[in-house]
Amino acid sequence: MNEVRKQPLEYPVVSPTALEPPAEWAELRSTCPVAGVTFPSGDAAVLLTRYEDVRTVLADPRLTREGLARPDAARITAGDAEGIFSSPTAKALNDEGHERWRRMVGKWFTAKRMAALKPRMEEMADQLVDAMMEHGGPADVISHLAFPLPVYVICTMLGVPESDRERFKEWSDTFLNMTKYSREETDAAHRAFAAYMADLVADKHEAPGDDLLSRLMNAEDAEGEPMSEAGLIATGQALLLAGHETTAGFIAMMTAHLLSDRGRWERLVEDPSLIRSAVEEVLRFDPNGSGFGMLRYAHEDIELSGGTVPSGTTVVCSMAAANRDEQAWEAPDVMDLGRSPNPHLAFGAGPHSCLGQPLARTELQAVLGVLLRRLPQLRLAVDADALQRQEGMLTSPLREVPVTW
Repeated sequence: MNEVRKQPLEYPVVSPTALEPPAEWAELRSTCPVAGVTFPSGDAAVLLTRYEDVRTVLADPRLTREGLARPDAARITAGDAEGIFSSPTAKALNDEGHERWRRMVGKWFTAKRMAALKPRMEEMADQLVDAMMEHGGPADVISHLAFPLPVYVICTMLGVPESDRERFKEWSDTFLNMTKYSREETDAAHRAFAAYMADLVADKHEAPGDDLLSRLMNAEDAEGEPMSEAGLIATGQALLLAGHETTAGFIAMMTAHLLSDRGRWERLVEDPSLIRSAVEEVLRFDPNGSGFGMLRYAHEDIELSGGTVPSGTTVVCSMAAANRDEQAWEAPDVMDLGRSPNPHLAFGAGPHSCLGQPLARTELQAVLGVLLRRLPQLRLAVDADALQRQEGMLTSPLREVPVTW
């Protein structure tokens, strides 16, 4: 049985290009699937890269996200002295009770509800493509489409003025950047974001609308108890950040992957019925989709297929590495647009899997359908190897995706 690597790797591991996985993943899965790593903060953790191990840990109650608030848990950055999971937003959501919170919020993120929103998503995507075509090529998919569409959708769902989207971009950049901001700047951003959301919630108490925050104000749990005011504010913050930053990254990476091999794009133009399975395959295939990975804290020794995780260890579950595991997938390094079944881990697994995955999937399908219909001749305006990541970000977004048609 393999044990924890003696010489820790610096984490995150750097890829040769933006669309390729790190070469170390295959080596680690084979020789050291429970590997010691060092975060930008200098703290030590353990990295898991096998599909079986990652899926097991994400569903194992002996490894928790809440444990990451402990003083001995690894911190991602030096400016994150209390830990990302000790932020005011995380504390407020933990106080609501994780299962209770998911039940109260999750019913608004069902596949059925998202499908009902899809025509409006497509309409907005059409408008954004109109503006991009008017701009002319080359044009950046991120600034013209990948960023504004998710912001519009989540702002509409929550009842937030879309005019404030640049403020969200600044706040999310602060929270998700591992190297750029000091502890004081991060704390100031948390306070400003919380104050903004508190004012918005107060306004909705005075004049409720037909939006998610207004509905949650009147919602009750199974015992008839409402969500607390702090919980409402934290919910708004969490959904705004998760609802635009991650999805914008997915849209950008999806476009880049499909255009990096012309045969992929042309196959979808000829057969749009593959859109749904193509979205799932991009989510599996992309080495950046899960960003930093999901973190857990081990409350006792855990035996995995690749070795032992000692009690008190901070664990990084690399869903992206697991999605390329040769033991779990046939031809994992090949993008098969019709792959089925496709039980990838891009949205995690277990009780902390991504609550908004139906929303993200629906947006990706809507955007891809509009692009294939409106711009069948779409192509990258640069070589795929020239695409660059915005380094230091937990979500690893691309800087830009220049396209022409």
